[in-house]
Formats: sequence, C-alpha cells, structure tokens
Amino acid sequence: MSTALIVGISGQDGAYLARFLISKGYQVIGTSRDKEMSTFDNLVRLGIKDDVSLCSMDASDFRSVITTLKRYRPREVYNLAGQSSVGMSFDYPIETFNSILIGTTTILECIRVLDYETRFYNAGSGEVFGSTPSPANESTSFRPLSPYATAKAAANFAVANYRDAYGMFACSGILFNHESPLRPRRFVTSKIVDALKRISRGSREKINLGNIDITRDWGWAPDYVEAMWLMLQNPTPMDFVIATGKSHSLRDFLDTSFGKYSLDWSRHVHIDSNLFRPLDIEVSLADPTLVREKLQWRSKIGFCEMIERLIGEEF
Repeated sequence: MSTALIVGISGQDGAYLARFLISKGYQVIGTSRDKEMSTFDNLVRLGIKDDVSLCSMDASDFRSVITTLKRYRPREVYNLAGQSSVGMSFDYPIETFNSILIGTTTILECIRVLDYETRFYNAGSGEVFGSTPSPANESTSFRPLSPYATAKAAANFAVANYRDAYGMFACSGILFNHESPLRPRRFVTSKIVDALKRISRGSREKINLGNIDITRDWGWAPDYVEAMWLMLQNPTPMDFVIATGKSHSLRDFLDTSFGKYSLDWSRHVHIDSNLFRPLDIEVSLADPTLVREKLQWRSKIGFCEMIERLIGEEF
C-alpha cells in the first residue's frame, strides 16, 4: 500500500484529494497545524474522516516537518497548505508569504535531507500569470498582481530550483479557479450560491459584490485533484497548467445561477466599490494542451454543470 501525506488536508482540495487517493488504495496521512483544534469538517462532509490518519504539523517548522516525514516515510507528499484567499492576501501579505513560500521550501528541504525518493507536489495557482487575454501555458511569463500570486510564483520557482539543483521529483500544478460546495464562504462563488438559495426562499437581502466583469477559467475541484495525482505518476517531474481552457465572467456566473430559479440577479446584487481589489485580474484563461497530451487529463465538468452542482451541493 502506497502512503501519501497531504499537507493541508482540511481545505477543499485536501479533502477531495484524500477521497481520491483512498479510492486508489492509498494509506492517507493528513496534517493540520493542530489536529486537536481542527474539526476537519470537509472530511466529515465527504464521509472519509475515519479513513484518514491525522497528525499535527507546522509546514514552516523544519523539526515538525522532518519528524512527520520520518514517522510515515510517504511515497508522495502533496503540499496544499497556505493562506488561500487572494483578497485576504492584500490585508495580510506577510502571513501569506510565510504560509506559502516558507512552508513549501521547508518541506522541500526536509525531503532533500532525508533522501527518501519522495515525490513532491506543490499547489500552484493560475494567479501567477496575472491577466491572460491570450491563454496562459507552461511557457507564459509570471506577472503576479497580488501578494498571494507573488508568493505562489516564488514557491513555483523554489520547486523548480530543487528539481533542477538536486534532482528531486518535485513539480507544481498551476491550477486555475476550481470550485465545489466545500469552498469557504469568503470565496465569491460560495457567497453567491449561499445567498441565492436564501433569496429563492423569499429573502430580500442584497449580495455585495465587487467587479463582476472579471472573467475566470472556472472548473470543478474534484476533477482537478486527479490531475495532481497524475503528475506524480508521470515518469518525469514537470509543471503543468490545470484548467478547462474556457473563460466566463462573474456576470455570466450570476446570469446562469440566478437563471436556475428564473430570478433577475440585478435586483439582488449591489456593486460595492469597497470590494474592488487594489489590483485585479481582468481576464483569466488557460491553455491546458500539455496536460491533455502528456497525462491524458481534461476537465470533465463544464461551467453550467459546475453551477448546478454547486447549487445542488453535489460532492
């Protein structure tokens, strides 16, 4: 039985990846900064909490990481930890950098020191490219527009450096937006869907939103964790852009989601200038050709079906 360590298992991607790996017969170890304080609600919602071994680990602390690696000797390590909100990163840039860049580098260094031939996956982000009116691929230059994206770009370079300098099997999945009912309510898709359900039952509330003309390459999170796993089964460590290859605006998201209830979203949405970010990506679009050709992966769930699943809370 292969052992996989998921750093940051309590988040959306960590929970879905755990479920996927369990279905593949893995022994799954999941970490949290303090497992006694975390409820692991997402694992509970997926019905897999009892199938995962949980432990406390601080990804930015060398001793904590190396102790965990020695204890479990995982064949694969998936680093999904770190501050995950672009908006919050403008308010907490130092915390964002520490949790993403220092955590990633610490895990890499521990794997290098132990020399277990562990394969390492790092959760990158399409945010590193900035606006991409021309679809971004693995050769596109980074132009991050937020502290979050800057930290992710730095972590991506750290992974590549360890791969090239030390011959480690280390790679980054540059994932564009991917959603599910497990998303925290601070994410705009969850914010809209939650309010929409209440409005459909008679609530007269307004949804406060920022720029609704931004476009994003949106996908379905459970599809994307399969791509993470495939990257570590590839004979050669490589970075891949993971996306649908199609972009939709937040206005499109409102049209489609409110349309499911035959409601006019313009009567229920308030554009709040305070929610506009200091810098924001106007267009986010990816070219996932390489992952299709090398790993035979493609996103299965389209934009409209993704919204239906969000509303129906399909996991």
